[in-house]
Amino acid sequence: MIVVDTGVLYAAADRRDHDHDACVALLDAHPTAELAVPTTVITETALLIRSRLGDPTEAAFVASVAAGDFTIVDLTEVDYRRCAELLATYTDLHLGLVDASIVAVAERLAVTTLATLNDRDFRVVRPAHVDAFELVP
Repeated sequence: MIVVDTGVLYAAADRRDHDHDACVALLDAHPTAELAVPTTVITETALLIRSRLGDPTEAAFVASVAAGDFTIVDLTEVDYRRCAELLATYTDLHLGLVDASIVAVAERLAVTTLATLNDRDFRVVRPAHVDAFELVP
């Protein structure tokens, strides 16, 4: 299983994005059951797509979520507590709830691979269950 970050989903939606082809290939290479997307990422992606690519592209993204193109992962109370810990620990990174939720979900599901374009944050954050995440694409 892979936990998917906003940047990968956005790049897949934006044909002009430098990472578009790599992100589309990554998503296409994995079945739905292997692509875990926290609900926070879905919301952030939809907002980003709408602001940069417009309403029709946002609607297409939401339709893909509704069609089951990803495994949607809701955050638990434990995840939110872990997010609060991560936000307090990594204040210098300005990590934010969405990135903290990716870490919390990956820890809970024992996932070691993140689909992200955010090397800066995810190379610094130390997950509780492994020494470091494997970052793709």
